[in-house]
Amino acid sequence: MKIKILGVCGSPVKGGNTEIFLGEALKAAREIRDVETEVVLLSQKDINDCQHCNWCLRGQGEGQFCKQKDDMSEIYPLLLEADGLLLASPVYISRLSGRLASFLDRLRVFVFGNYYRGMLKDKVGGSLAVGWSRHGGLETTLLSINYAFWQMGMLHAPEHGRFLGATGVTGPSGSGEFTPSDRHQVLKDEFGLNSARQLAKRVVELIEIIKLGKAAREANHAQILNTRSAL
Repeated sequence: MKIKILGVCGSPVKGGNTEIFLGEALKAAREIRDVETEVVLLSQKDINDCQHCNWCLRGQGEGQFCKQKDDMSEIYPLLLEADGLLLASPVYISRLSGRLASFLDRLRVFVFGNYYRGMLKDKVGGSLAVGWSRHGGLETTLLSINYAFWQMGMLHAPEHGRFLGATGVTGPSGSGEFTPSDRHQVLKDEFGLNSARQLAKRVVELIEIIKLGKAAREANHAQILNTRSAL
């Protein structure tokens, strides 16, 4: 069974802690047979805010998602191809980053679009957050991402014991202290890194369950139709 996971890093910092944290999750997913991953770094993308012009409500057609022409145009098809999403954000003012917020707002095309409405339904999502301290907004950041999953009809993948998603800290032991000599403190948070790995594996597990369930459901419906036609 082929499975594709798309990771999106919402940090403006290239090669930073959030990108590394997401990378650990994607690496764990790839360790499972037949899982392919791809990553989008928003630090390298030009994505405008949603203008709420409502063009998507009436103007969509095949390959036409949004009126705006920016880097979202190349990301929309990746979202359709993916079976699951891993979205990662740094914690900014106890919430997700502005870059990831703009990205999520642009997914409105899958909620209200006349052509692509509901196209992310039943895909599986996992949320990841990286912050300086254990109690500095990690959970509210995860919730911001999860609300987007739910609005699009996706299934949120909780990891046992960490029900909102995976979190990593860059302050020593989650203290919130800043260590300028070490840009990648998240690599010292083994508990957090493990939460990212386990979350990714849970996303894959749920995708397998959904795919197998849908196949069994279709086979059952076909059997019922064949039985009826034979009567």
